[in-house]
Amino acid sequence: MRGTCLCGDVTFETEATPEGASACHCGQCRKQSGHVWASAQVPREALRIDGPVKWYAASEGARRGFCPRCGSFLFWEAHDEDHVSVALGAVDGPTGLRLEKHIFVADKGDYYEIADGVPQEAQS
Repeated sequence: MRGTCLCGDVTFETEATPEGASACHCGQCRKQSGHVWASAQVPREALRIDGPVKWYAASEGARRGFCPRCGSFLFWEAHDEDHVSVALGAVDGPTGLRLEKHIFVADKGDYYEIADGVPQEAQS
């Protein structure tokens, strides 16, 4: 799996099989992405990132990685876990994945409904 930010300054790739494809509806993801953020997890050591990623400490427990040039929100990483969530929208070509769950649906926007039949978790 390979991907890039919008401007192409940041690239990433992994040979690992991404797991846990989810759509996050939390307030932070909605603010940073403009709606819903979809991602899948890969082991940190299996992810190669090239380019000038800027990391933002969004909370005490996690950080968010984005391109400082175009602003693409690419990565989410908990400090105490050994994997990185990668933005599925930034992947070049088909991912071969299907959403497994919606998370933080208690915080979702009031302007849409989730009606795809995928399991929903009120929090993560």
